[in-house]
Amino acid sequence: MTIDTAFTHFPSLATNRLQLRQIQPSDAEAFFAPFSDEETMQFYGEPHRSLDDTRQAIEQTQARFVQREAIRWGITLTGEDQVIGSCGFHHFDTDFYRAETGYILNRAFWGQGIMIEAMSSILTYGFAELGLHRVEAIIDIANERSKSLLLKLGFTYEGNLRQRYSFQGRFEDQHYFGLLKDEWHGSV
Repeated sequence: MTIDTAFTHFPSLATNRLQLRQIQPSDAEAFFAPFSDEETMQFYGEPHRSLDDTRQAIEQTQARFVQREAIRWGITLTGEDQVIGSCGFHHFDTDFYRAETGYILNRAFWGQGIMIEAMSSILTYGFAELGLHRVEAIIDIANERSKSLLLKLGFTYEGNLRQRYSFQGRFEDQHYFGLLKDEWHGSV
């Protein structure tokens, strides 16, 4: 399979405990919980103030898939259809076989190994099915939870990007992580 093939039909994935599926407009209420939570959004962006903010974010996610810019999976528990988070790939660079990854999880599900399971699934898919050679993650320098997740997944810390983005009126540093195909050993 190639990246182009993945954009022809949305790829659903399954793990022992999770289903990863395409995000739908009907997921807005479930997604509003993490996207409106101050602590969850601390390193992600401005918290959503209304359900319309979340609906717009879902529309953007769907549009980016149609435009072949990103694949973002909604995470559900097996046998349930309510999304509890999402993860995916964006910033594809097909000439160099790389993409960037990102994720968010409803705080009620933190500490249960859900994101490591979901990310393991998409990383395996990215390396085996999309033909990626490298996956990158760029996180806020203070986001210890995300840093811990990336290290558990086998990512390598590659450096600090000084004052890379503006957030809440100040310029913030970011940590840069990378994972190569030959470093990936399947699920963690």
